[in-house]
Amino acid sequence: MATPVSPRAHRETQPNDWLSVASMTLLAFHLACLLVWVVGFSWVACLSGVALYVLRMFGLSAGFHRGLAHRTYTTGRVVQFLLAWCGTMAGQRGPLWWVAWHRQHHRYADTAQDIHSPVVYGFWWAHLGWVLCRRYDGTERAVVKDLMQYPELCWLDRYFFVPPVLLACGVFLVGLGLECWVPSWHTSAMHMLVYGFIVSTTCLYHGTFTVNSCAHRFGRQRFPTGDASRNSYWIAVLTLGEGFHNNHHWYPSSERQGFYWWEFDGSHCLLTVCKWLGLVWALRVPPLHVLDTPTHLLSRSHSAATSSRRAK
Repeated sequence: MATPVSPRAHRETQPNDWLSVASMTLLAFHLACLLVWVVGFSWVACLSGVALYVLRMFGLSAGFHRGLAHRTYTTGRVVQFLLAWCGTMAGQRGPLWWVAWHRQHHRYADTAQDIHSPVVYGFWWAHLGWVLCRRYDGTERAVVKDLMQYPELCWLDRYFFVPPVLLACGVFLVGLGLECWVPSWHTSAMHMLVYGFIVSTTCLYHGTFTVNSCAHRFGRQRFPTGDASRNSYWIAVLTLGEGFHNNHHWYPSSERQGFYWWEFDGSHCLLTVCKWLGLVWALRVPPLHVLDTPTHLLSRSHSAATSSRRAK
């Protein structure tokens, strides 16, 4: 792993741009969460927010990450697009941008070329700072050539603001309907907008960002991956299984990131249901020899692989 960079030196080379669209959007969402004190509480709106959190986290985890970034299962173009749409509704830009930077992260994990390594650049930068830097607004198209053959994904990446805006309008309209037709539920359009969209989206930001920051700082390292990736059960709960990050860095081609039965992997469970329904198939799992090989042999083999990669 690379030598940590001092916060001052890093700020000088990669400053946060507080006036960028990303910065202003994140600030607006966090400030808008204060509206919960204005509109009051609604169980219906709160549960809607939880449901939309899970739906969109599944889009990020199963769609963007396991499906598009790592190709850990096979599906048709319609389902691929729907999962990507759900991921884009999270407000974390488009699928090509997201996948390109994630693949870079795996290629250079916890080195100076890893854009969000808390080991090299610090916790704040890994969690949120890099998102606020205009330097990373672009997409390295060469990294996602395989995805650029799908016009629908390219469209979604270009107009990434459309799904979240439509979602916001949708929950607002649902709130209007509940206000008119089911007044006994005491749920208004503003309740739905604040809890169902604003608070839910803000929680999604931090839920996703914990994988970049906390999952490289806190938890257990089962496999000697040569980086700081760790397994954290509480992050896995927040992210539908993405918290088993050390497992994932050891064998990124596995659809299931909770390798063992006691590691609850929400996205894997939902993808398994999708498999039963015929929506996805060929879910890839880690080979038994990877899981059964003694750790000292894994370490030896991985050290050789890491040296080879560094040489390139």
